[in-house]
Amino acid sequence: MVSVDIELALVGLVAMLEPATLVSSFLVLVLGRRPLRTGSLFYLGGLGATLAVGVLAAVVLGNAAAAPESSPKTWVSIVNVLAGVGILGYVAWAISHPSDPQKTSENIARMRKLDGAPAASIVLAGAVLANAGIFMVVALKDISQLNPTAPQYILDWTLFALVSLLPLGIALLLLRLAPGATMPVLGRAGNWIEHRARTIALIIATALAVSLLREGIAGLSG
Repeated sequence: MVSVDIELALVGLVAMLEPATLVSSFLVLVLGRRPLRTGSLFYLGGLGATLAVGVLAAVVLGNAAAAPESSPKTWVSIVNVLAGVGILGYVAWAISHPSDPQKTSENIARMRKLDGAPAASIVLAGAVLANAGIFMVVALKDISQLNPTAPQYILDWTLFALVSLLPLGIALLLLRLAPGATMPVLGRAGNWIEHRARTIALIIATALAVSLLREGIAGLSG
């Protein structure tokens, strides 16, 4: 199960650096007059939505992906191959579609409106924007392959959810402890997030896709 553990670590890193979530989390903190309030509600929405998916999966999926032997189940191998191909397609699309200034401006305008929005609207925006998307499917499959009990599944998923929102969580903690020193740092972080974090995320996503394809192909040919 070492390969599954590696995949789970990779998908956690990709989810943490996923460009759409990271940029949205950054904007919600730097654009508003009350970043701690807006960011906390945004975080609550993203974390709540991700945890809800995990709890549902613990009940519905459980350890169904676990194999009694060392080789994975056939349907798990098929999911691995499809997920690997899908992630490579996502990477190729992301490389061929650099940041669009017009879309960036539109996104900034939308995120700016959250500052004065009702709490429920901010939580809903976080639920929609601050989640790992397709990478949650891979994480759910990986955890299920580890043959967990229901409490273990929920614990593993909680850790994944916290890691996927770790940048926003750390920023909120720093804002709580030292707002005066944190805001200038966040203001300078935009360029790094837009360019370097995106590149790192795509590299890790490629490694994850290769791992999934290798495991999937090996399982189908075994």
